[in-house]
Amino acid sequence: QVQLVESGGGLVQAGDSLRLSCAASTRTFSRYLMGWFRQAPGKEREFAAVIRWDGGATYYADSVKGRFTISRDNAKNTVYLQMNSLKPEDTAVYYCAAGVISYFSPRSRSQSLYDYWGQGTQVTVSS
Repeated sequence: QVQLVESGGGLVQAGDSLRLSCAASTRTFSRYLMGWFRQAPGKEREFAAVIRWDGGATYYADSVKGRFTISRDNAKNTVYLQMNSLKPEDTAVYYCAAGVISYFSPRSRSQSLYDYWGQGTQVTVSS
């Protein structure tokens, strides 16, 4: 069992930046694909970003590409989401997820592949 704890959310203005963190309670963190997903009010949860086990490859949703950066520190069992140029439409609860997935491909964006989820952290962007 892996526990994931997100932090770093908050209320910011449009154009500001935030960095989310997700700490994992596992000794085998480097074996997991790590993803960030988000759920806006009244909408379904959607993919935002995913990073390969070694941090050497990433995928982003088109809506965040060029503004968000996912990274990981396997020595600290932590994955990050740096969010720049935030927009009101980025307002959502952000979840990190860990998946025991043996491949890294565009399919890694699928929520159904992930085994563990955090409780989420709220990000609110005012206009």
